[in-house]
Order: sequence, then structure tokens, then C-alpha cells
Amino acid sequence: MKQMLVTLALATTLVAGYASAAEKTPQQQKMTVCNQKASSQSLKGDNRKSFMSNCLKKDSKVGGLTAQQQKMKTCNATAKDKKLAGAERKSFMSSCLKKS
Repeated sequence: MKQMLVTLALATTLVAGYASAAEKTPQQQKMTVCNQKASSQSLKGDNRKSFMSNCLKKDSKVGGLTAQQQKMKTCNATAKDKKLAGAERKSFMSSCLKKS
């Protein structure tokens, strides 16, 4: 019985881990954008390190959208794809923006 519970707990943890790994956090998205921009500029060594440091700073506009702006953009796009409107859209946006 204990072994079955342990197995079930491990399976649940694995499934939850895969689900959360599929979605990038806003910081991971920003890192991706900064990496792409650094690569497109063919930056290497200290120049790349300096660029990445500045790009990843909280107030940096080099990386494009801030984490919160990216989250808002993603939630808006999802709501549009689902063709949500009115109270249903408001409820969806509220829950979507609360996710970490």
C-alpha cells in the first residue's frame, strides 16, 4: 500500500513538473529575447556579457517588453484566441495575470 502511494506521489510530481516546464516564465522569455538580440549582433566575450547584463536588468527596454508587459501580451493573445468577451474575458484575464 505504501509503495503504491509513493508511486502515485512520484507520478503526480512528474506530471506537474512537465506541465510547468512547458510554459516559460516572463524572466525566461526575456532571457530568450536578450540571447537572440546578442546573437544577431554577433556579440562575444565581455561585450556579450555586458549586453546581457544590461538587457536583463529590471528596467531595461533593450530586451523588449518587461516581464509584466509580456505576461499581459500573452494573456491578451490567449483571450483573443478563445474569443472571450465581457465578464468572461475579465475573469480570465484576472486569473491569467495572477499566475506566477
